[in-house]
Amino acid sequence: MDAIADQGLRPETIPERTPVPPFDLVIFGAGGDLALRKLFPALAQRNREGVLPEDSRILAVVRKEEDVEGLPKQIAQRLHEEGLPKDQVATFLRRLTMVLLDALKPETYKALKNALGDSERVRSFYLSTPPDLFIPICENLAKAHILTPTSRVILEKPLGRDLASARQINDAVARILPESRTYRIDHYLGKETVQNLLVLRFANTLFERSWSSRDIDHVQITVAETVGLESRAGYYDKAGHMRDMVQNHLMQLLTLFAIEPPNMLEAGAVRDEKIKVLKALRPIVGPDVQRFTVRGQYGPGQIDGQRVRGYAEELGHASNTETFVAIRCEVDNWRWAGVPIYLRTGKRMAQRYSEIAVTFKPVPHSIFGNGTCDRLDANRLFIRLQPNDGVQLQLMMKVPGSGRLKIVPRQLDLRYSTAFDERTPDAYERLLTDVIRGDQTLFMHRDEVEQAWSWVDPIIAGWQDYSPHPHRYAAGSWGPSQAIGLIERDGRSWADPDLV
Repeated sequence: MDAIADQGLRPETIPERTPVPPFDLVIFGAGGDLALRKLFPALAQRNREGVLPEDSRILAVVRKEEDVEGLPKQIAQRLHEEGLPKDQVATFLRRLTMVLLDALKPETYKALKNALGDSERVRSFYLSTPPDLFIPICENLAKAHILTPTSRVILEKPLGRDLASARQINDAVARILPESRTYRIDHYLGKETVQNLLVLRFANTLFERSWSSRDIDHVQITVAETVGLESRAGYYDKAGHMRDMVQNHLMQLLTLFAIEPPNMLEAGAVRDEKIKVLKALRPIVGPDVQRFTVRGQYGPGQIDGQRVRGYAEELGHASNTETFVAIRCEVDNWRWAGVPIYLRTGKRMAQRYSEIAVTFKPVPHSIFGNGTCDRLDANRLFIRLQPNDGVQLQLMMKVPGSGRLKIVPRQLDLRYSTAFDERTPDAYERLLTDVIRGDQTLFMHRDEVEQAWSWVDPIIAGWQDYSPHPHRYAAGSWGPSQAIGLIERDGRSWADPDLV
């Protein structure tokens, strides 16, 4: 308790942690960008906080002999860059076991089996690899008799590139592991503000009663990036932004926003409600893609005062792959009928931010006149996912003073960084330990993945017939002008991130 007092925290503010059982975590693709940037730093933070049991291990699978010695050095450098003290880095590295293995060669799995031994600890296998390796890795794990009754497999997004390939992967994995031990990960579901969506709605009568077409005019979901291709050119040009971002991240944000109250906060109950939302999404097929969607590709421009190349320049050749998508969609059910939901996501945009902006309907009649205000702005709720995670509620307020009544929009502002003393954990910190605990609440069921593809595939097919060439936009802008027209023809406009 003295340690708590030293940090200036009240005992009731200390988050309770569900115990993590002893485990072995095997990371395939350990030398890849995701593992170095996210997985190892997340595990090191959990280790630093004392969450990981002493005898738990992390096994890093590598293909090249030189990586057996080289990868730990890369991990150490990355953790130093993250600000971890040297002693904590050294402590974490002692958990690491390097395993030399070729994912496509069954005979090399003997090395992994020997490294794991006969331990009865929870075994989790993180497949941080391209999706075409998911099936052979799972099959080879089974053939080598490495999987135990407590083994789990973690599949990274994207799961396939269309409905057919997603089903193929799901069917193959299901022959080896049951759904209860299959974890399809989308790191957006691990973000604190995304999880807070459920609390915001279902722990506050104020919002749940107004969370419908009765009071909400429209919704905007934006995920904007300033980065370009970076090291993902080979994958990205084959996938495009619809597969890379919309089918997973934006679909998950939409479902969590729009779900009906589950009967309990339990994985199956939450997933069932999310699937209902996906099934209620109005299809966009054929020529409708021209009316309700916009696809774009960035050209040269400026970001933070620096000139950046266009997509084709970065790629080295011309391409019709989209780097921007905007969609006007609707959920055809009792709660949301008639409420447009605008999705927008792109690379090389003016700012990096992710947000859900909810615009409520205006008051039916204003009693304020005679110059008290130019107009009564509609109330707006901003749920900011990154950066500056938090929630802002825009209200109309009176300007202080005894003179003429003056009304202006102002915001109630709750930022995670100022409202809570605790460090906000990275999404992967939460999700990795949830896998080990056996909690699937923040992971996707196969039906979710396949239903999302069922909605996305016709749009991609429609683009080939009706919009084969993406609209161009300058890097550092908010996307092509057609995206502005998409929302403005409804008499609305995109929310300004600078006002949040």
